[in-house]
Amino acid sequence: MLVVVLASGCNKITENNIDPNNPPVDRATPQLLLPSAEMATAAEIGGEYAITGGIFAQYYTQSATASQYRTLDAYSLIPTDMNVAYRELYRSALSDYKKVQELSVESENWAFNLMATVMKGYTFHVLADLYDEIPYSEALQGMTNLQPKFDDGYTVYKGILAEIDDALSKPFKVELNSIDARADLVFNGDMEQWERFANTLKLKLYLRMVNVKPDEAQAGITALYSANAPFLETGAGITSFTDNPNFSNPFYEQNIRRLNTTDNLRASETFVSFLKAHNDPRVVAYFGDANPGTINQGDFASTNPAYPGAAIFVQHATDPVWFISEAESNLMQAEARERYFGGDGAKDLYDRGVTAAFAQVNMSPGNLLSTDYAYPESGTFDEKLEAIIVQKWASFPGTHDLEGWLEKNRTGFPKTSDVYSNEASYIPGEIVYPAEGVTGGLFPKRFLFPDIERARNINTPAEVPITTKVWWGL
Repeated sequence: MLVVVLASGCNKITENNIDPNNPPVDRATPQLLLPSAEMATAAEIGGEYAITGGIFAQYYTQSATASQYRTLDAYSLIPTDMNVAYRELYRSALSDYKKVQELSVESENWAFNLMATVMKGYTFHVLADLYDEIPYSEALQGMTNLQPKFDDGYTVYKGILAEIDDALSKPFKVELNSIDARADLVFNGDMEQWERFANTLKLKLYLRMVNVKPDEAQAGITALYSANAPFLETGAGITSFTDNPNFSNPFYEQNIRRLNTTDNLRASETFVSFLKAHNDPRVVAYFGDANPGTINQGDFASTNPAYPGAAIFVQHATDPVWFISEAESNLMQAEARERYFGGDGAKDLYDRGVTAAFAQVNMSPGNLLSTDYAYPESGTFDEKLEAIIVQKWASFPGTHDLEGWLEKNRTGFPKTSDVYSNEASYIPGEIVYPAEGVTGGLFPKRFLFPDIERARNINTPAEVPITTKVWWGL
């Protein structure tokens, strides 16, 4: 099952007449459909979307001696860029989750219903965050509706939350047999962990609302805490990749194995300068050197003689793809504690989050939690939020890259620099406008509607510039 999903999820687009929102689903059992769908979500969100998000978050930049990602690094997106990822999330992930929901409701298999509902909600929320409007309420209906309407992101969020609440209300807490457990590639059928994933996803959605729906966000989060909802204490994702074609981490598969080169993504001065300024040992894990050579973000057209020696971003075939990592869970909880509970417990959650982020690369923060990365307990709320979000940003490269860019768009952190990163006054870690950028100094806030959708669906909205914020953005 794994090889089939990665092969379909990461390959180049083919000509066919299958609508991405209305794929045919062969008769199958939840046990067969769920792992395929889980892997499809990981393949696209952890592959093509991750690469783009990581460039936008400025973890790495296009090599000056290659050209694979030049248009992404210049913010020169076109509607065909994300066709494969978008199509596969609808066709190979969401359609299967919906089928699992239908089958599990018919058989009252509430464990599989919860697993499919959470993963469907997770996948839909990522699409809504990227495109702002997507087919949701009328999607996945097969031949019944070949022209599904687009729902706005807020409507999608409300629908996801309602579906999760409904799934949580059912008697899902059962011990799965070995066959059913093996069908779950995320938690091996541990339903306590699925409950935690569901609650943590709800927390994430409410935090995304804080700028535009503050009362609703507060009510949702305080309700979670009033109910003593358990949150993730370990990561939720796919960790079973191996170093074999079509079985490896999708970022590695797409960027290294299929391109047959390691050269495309090089160390960005933005991220490396931050790590070096704080004596962060993770610079070795991310770039293979304590003092890596760098390229200023988006400066791929330069003839700077030092650029060909810039460090390559380190990737491994066995890297996990996190949907929500342990570090992210703790840091989200820290933010919630600061926003709504007077900071009670926020420092401990922050410390646990930073420690978990280092553990992802088999390292420890050591004394950084009492020095450079010490939580600003006596600081303002904005200072605390900046500390939390910047540590999130530093935890995502390689396994959850997309989130660094999305959280920047939600919170404004890391801050945006007034100068380019080659200037003496540049503050390490601040986001810079790329040297070859084509959007007039404005940063990307969304993706373009995919051409594959527009060609088939007359309800696709008019194009919106990538510099226009999504509904929850700053």
